[in-house]
Amino acid sequence: MGASELAMLERRWSPERLAPYRAAGGGDLAAAMALYEWNAEISAALGTTLGHLEILLRNALHEELTAWSRRRFAEPCWYLDPGAVLTDEARRDVAKARSRATRDGRSEAPGRVIAELNLGFWRFLLATRYDATLWRGCMHRVFPGHCRRTVHSAVGRLHEARNRMAHHEPMFNRPVADLRATAIEVAGWLCPVTRDWIDGRCRVLPLLVARPGAVINQARR
Repeated sequence: MGASELAMLERRWSPERLAPYRAAGGGDLAAAMALYEWNAEISAALGTTLGHLEILLRNALHEELTAWSRRRFAEPCWYLDPGAVLTDEARRDVAKARSRATRDGRSEAPGRVIAELNLGFWRFLLATRYDATLWRGCMHRVFPGHCRRTVHSAVGRLHEARNRMAHHEPMFNRPVADLRATAIEVAGWLCPVTRDWIDGRCRVLPLLVARPGAVINQARR
């Protein structure tokens, strides 16, 4: 790619966006663009793995919360909060999810509602405020042998990384391998079979090996 084309790309992506990539490449624009392209690929690969984990997590929690709510309140739709356990913010999130799940005249179904609740919602269900209620009441069964604090911390790290990727921020300067390992570990807490499926399809490690070599050497100096 010629200098004029690289300059146009920098203009279109903006010098501000490419600044951290330029810095990592020692000021070289071609190296910066190579790293920028690689960053998009590694973000997509990690994002796919996190997406698989999110679905696994929400389904596992939903299953346990449903059984608990049915057992304790004779109401399987736990998100209706029959025990008045959820915070006001969580109730607002549920209301928005129910609205989205029923748009275009669709009937409400628990699976549709659950699919509309984002990873942040599930992360905060694992927070301290629910320790004496949802965690001790049922959610601890989803993570046998693991304390709530450990689970919340791991999911929190993954949620923050996914938010960063959603805003197209740099991941080349983040511990991507560790984030991948955390995602696989959490998946294993939930279901070893599904963990192996996710692990076998994760493209993060091959991409880490394929990171632009000149940029790696420069970034390590």
